[in-house]
Amino acid sequence: MPLARGAGMSRPLRVWAPRAARVDFVLEGQLIAAIRETDGWWRGPAVGGGTRYAICVDGGPPRPDPRSPWQPDGVHAASSWIDQADLGPPMALHGGPVALRDAVIYELHVGTFTPGGRFDSAIAHLDDLVALGVTHVELMPVAQFSGAHGWGYDGVDLFAAHAAYGGPSGLRELIRQCHRRGLAVLIDSVLNHFGPEGAYVSEFGPYRTSRHQTPWGDAVNLDGPDSREVRRFLIDSALTWLADYGADGLRLDAVHAFRDDSARHFVAELVDEVRALERRLERPLVVIGEFDDHDPIAVRERAAGGWGLDAHWNDDFHHAVHALVTGERVGYYADFAEPGTLERVLRAGYALDGRFSPYRKGPHGRPYGDLPRDRLVAYIQSHDQTGNRAAGERLHELAGIDRTKIAAAILMVSPFVPMLFQGEEWAASTPFCYFADVESAELREAIRAGRRAEHAEYAETGGAPPDPVDPATRELCVLRWQERSAPRHAEMLAWYSALIGARRRHPELRDPSPASIDVSRRGDLLAIRRGGLVLACNLGDGPAVLDVGGDVVLASTALASARELPPRSCALVRR
Repeated sequence: MPLARGAGMSRPLRVWAPRAARVDFVLEGQLIAAIRETDGWWRGPAVGGGTRYAICVDGGPPRPDPRSPWQPDGVHAASSWIDQADLGPPMALHGGPVALRDAVIYELHVGTFTPGGRFDSAIAHLDDLVALGVTHVELMPVAQFSGAHGWGYDGVDLFAAHAAYGGPSGLRELIRQCHRRGLAVLIDSVLNHFGPEGAYVSEFGPYRTSRHQTPWGDAVNLDGPDSREVRRFLIDSALTWLADYGADGLRLDAVHAFRDDSARHFVAELVDEVRALERRLERPLVVIGEFDDHDPIAVRERAAGGWGLDAHWNDDFHHAVHALVTGERVGYYADFAEPGTLERVLRAGYALDGRFSPYRKGPHGRPYGDLPRDRLVAYIQSHDQTGNRAAGERLHELAGIDRTKIAAAILMVSPFVPMLFQGEEWAASTPFCYFADVESAELREAIRAGRRAEHAEYAETGGAPPDPVDPATRELCVLRWQERSAPRHAEMLAWYSALIGARRRHPELRDPSPASIDVSRRGDLLAIRRGGLVLACNLGDGPAVLDVGGDVVLASTALASARELPPRSCALVRR
């Protein structure tokens, strides 16, 4: 149900409340009884753009519309109707986004990308992303969540652009400005759960079910009674970012957490709906999923029985690189401790493809097979992998600058779709910690306690995670763009620019075919062959002999000899 368009248009308010005996709309302090329609829907008065309204179910308190297009005063207040004509038509990206095989994705958190923490303030640095070689900006969730600043994964008003970031008009303008610069925009869409504060949907209908459980409690109702309208609600919310705001694609959060025993899995249905919208809009759209089940069904074509995602995040690549350059072996990194694990990921797509997982205490995953490798998104940092550490440390703080340069080079010569996390390109000095902003004192304490319990081992060393509900924690994470000119940061920025430039100039580095890569390891020397290019990485603390001849295309540090790699360095060589 995309938002209405047309200057001066008004339309009847409607809400789904299948088990209600009475529904009232609240306009200007007056209750207006809704008219019962079919299939659990109720119709209210016609309203125009800017109208504030709320909804009462069975005489209960006024609540925001579950499909609210704007919550200007937060998650507990009245909704505001939007006339899309007031925002102007979405601006399409000229020529459409580049294919994923040629893409460089940049994950961006609006609230910490700039000190302003808003859609409009982010525009100031879009040219920097273009200069770096970024093709897709992936916005962490922008649907309305409680408070001003948080990660966004606790959204509760799934059709409304977050008011503290600048609301619908701010998001529309940010996407418009990205498109003017040739940047595609992906929206991180969280459909697998609702946040803990301000989620009133269960007062309207059976949006949740106890039949399935997730890390967040009762699952979203995808396969129980009345689930058809719940599925429609979630799909419509995702399509809104594409149809009404002009975004070019979606990143679906934790698709492995959709508990669905239906004949057609929810993700497959959502992909089908996006493809139908793609045909109507006559422009390409991308759907990427976060997926921890290590099963190629997620990216297999619909005609071949898959869900049809364009790609999914590949944590195996991150974990294998991280374990290699940091030496960490705790938690899920235990699955990546075995020598040769990174080589296996580069060749086979997954490391966990049915093998025994020490972390999970059993076999996990299925072989990825011969599917193209550009259906896997790879990264060495992300909001999850950085932010879920106790102190939000970035990779260069754990592995050092030299080994982080090697990790970045492996990413850029991999057959996967590379993704950067904001600030990694200049080894930003700021961490990315977990933080949230909620009104409930009880919930604030629960968040604090949960964070302390998750990282209890730090108490033994006298450290502790920053207070997640203290505004200072968010401020600690705001990028300092001015530091990019300092020598240490400028050096890393130049390295990332060179790597992205090499990937753009050399098509063999973007070849997604399984046969396009060969990997070998001899002691501390790792060699990754892509066509006529070889990335040679010296992971050791002493010099290594380069056993490939040819011209050096680029190197992470100055080479005294074309035949010798200094410690903790790498070079891309044309054979």
